[in-house]
Amino acid sequence: MTTRTVALIGLLCLGTAGGFAYTPPVQAAVDIDVDLAPPAPVYERVVVRPGYVWTPGYYRWNENHRYVWVPGVYVAERPGYRWRPHRWVAMNGHWRFEEGGWDPDDRH
Repeated sequence: MTTRTVALIGLLCLGTAGGFAYTPPVQAAVDIDVDLAPPAPVYERVVVRPGYVWTPGYYRWNENHRYVWVPGVYVAERPGYRWRPHRWVAMNGHWRFEEGGWDPDDRH
């Protein structure tokens, strides 16, 4: 095999392996304030899946200065934690994005 063939096979393997490590797109970890209110959420049909938690979809603000819907996904549950959804909060005439994430479940 040539060096080029080996390199190509390696790249193909990396691309395939990357497909198994899917993570949903999230808003950048910087504070984002927007003057325009987000649209009404898209309601998604959810089926209960044992061992998984549904993380609802949300609107993110993109580089073209508009809202884009990010569909919800199932993630493996974390015992002792609950999922806090991504959300937009009205603050002083602007809308601020709050990142979702796992919080300790104090209900137990």
